[in-house]
Amino acid sequence: MAKKIDITKHVLVPKHTLVSEAEKKRITDNLKLSGSELPRILKTDPALAGLKAKDGDIIKITRISRTAGETIFYRRVISA
Repeated sequence: MAKKIDITKHVLVPKHTLVSEAEKKRITDNLKLSGSELPRILKTDPALAGLKAKDGDIIKITRISRTAGETIFYRRVISA
């Protein structure tokens, strides 16, 4: 039997976090957009494993770079 690999622990996979409803409202208000205007990420994306994300949730992606420092991106979860 093949060993299962946890892709979320890989050094090249940025940190994915499910945002709360309060933070979701703050994000959409600050950016002056609706959640549907955010870039999308599939609910089946391996980086979302274990987050229990559902359609319409917002995922915060934190990337670390030696040159740019910490950068934050937001994605809206869709099923297909």
